[in-house]
Amino acid sequence: MSERLLIRLHSDGRLSWLAQDAGGRALSGTNAGAPPTATLARAQRIVVLVPSERVVLLDAEALSTRRAQLAKAVPFALEDQLASPVEELHFALPETISSGRIMVAVVARATMRDWLDALVAQGIRADLMIPEVLVLATRDDSATLVIEPERALLRWGPAHAIACDPAALAQWLGAVAPPPAEVFDFRPTPRQHLPVAVADYHERQPDALAFFAAQMPRDATLNLLQGEFAPSHRHLPAQQLWRRAALLAAAAVVLALVFAAADWLRLGRESDRLDAEQRTVLRTGLPDLANLAGDPRQLMDSALMRMRGGAASGSGLLALLDRIGPILASTTRVSLRGIEYRNATLELGLRAPDVPALDLVQQQLANIGLKVEVTSASTGEKGVDGRLRISGVKP
Repeated sequence: MSERLLIRLHSDGRLSWLAQDAGGRALSGTNAGAPPTATLARAQRIVVLVPSERVVLLDAEALSTRRAQLAKAVPFALEDQLASPVEELHFALPETISSGRIMVAVVARATMRDWLDALVAQGIRADLMIPEVLVLATRDDSATLVIEPERALLRWGPAHAIACDPAALAQWLGAVAPPPAEVFDFRPTPRQHLPVAVADYHERQPDALAFFAAQMPRDATLNLLQGEFAPSHRHLPAQQLWRRAALLAAAAVVLALVFAAADWLRLGRESDRLDAEQRTVLRTGLPDLANLAGDPRQLMDSALMRMRGGAASGSGLLALLDRIGPILASTTRVSLRGIEYRNATLELGLRAPDVPALDLVQQQLANIGLKVEVTSASTGEKGVDGRLRISGVKP
């Protein structure tokens, strides 16, 4: 499997290509035409070099380090330097934005569409698209010049480059006055005299695309395929990850619903079991209520309320005992000998040391709003045995 497939789109529409391994070494010489389908399938990355004469390189002030904001501002900042309306042009920025000035590549949108259509027609979906001149090395004190039979490329700075016909090369060199140039001549002719200082001259070079492959850095600083022309297939891995995440989220929701349904069924069965046990207790303790419809707990509460003689409403045995209990407990001279409750009337059997002590208890009970009368009193060796009848509140 090739690490990188390098394809050159010539100005006349021809294609040539070569494959490189992970170390950047060419796996073969330059091949004419479009790569075979098998070669395209094996490539991990497809890089297309496009004609530099169709791309304008400019530099602009990096007004922001936010790439999205800068992409909106750059076209209008460079508008005065361009002959075509900015709406018809595509602007490509470097992948990394730093302060100072940045390089901007400008190409007509129609040209980008033509290039992409021509590549798609050959089954090629590029990951990177780079002007040929940007693969040439750039140094502060020297330039790189490539001369081919049909064209010449010169680069002497990040955003300083020209592409021209070899016949007009001398005129262009005199106009731009680049620093001393290292020349790579791919023509089968003797070296050409140039009106510029030459640092080194490599004549009769064999393979221009192999030279470009060796010169090109592993990570390109600028890719024309961005914005509306960004390749959709580059996002497929991320889309697949998001799709898997969505499927996992959906599965988690389904599992949560299944668990909730199972828990609801379990709690329903537990509620039915407790209801059955309450019904059994009701049937055992209060057989008369066993066949009545309703909540067993409410039925039992009602029965207990009736058995208490309406204690909740303030009358009945428990209510009376609750009221008289503190009075009887407040003295040690009077003791309770018996108690009888019948027809909402409470009779107390008391033993007091004397009649005044018994009268005192009667008076205390009357003071809390009860109707109290002494029904009998007999004196014996151990004191006075009396009976008090309490029939509820005073009339």
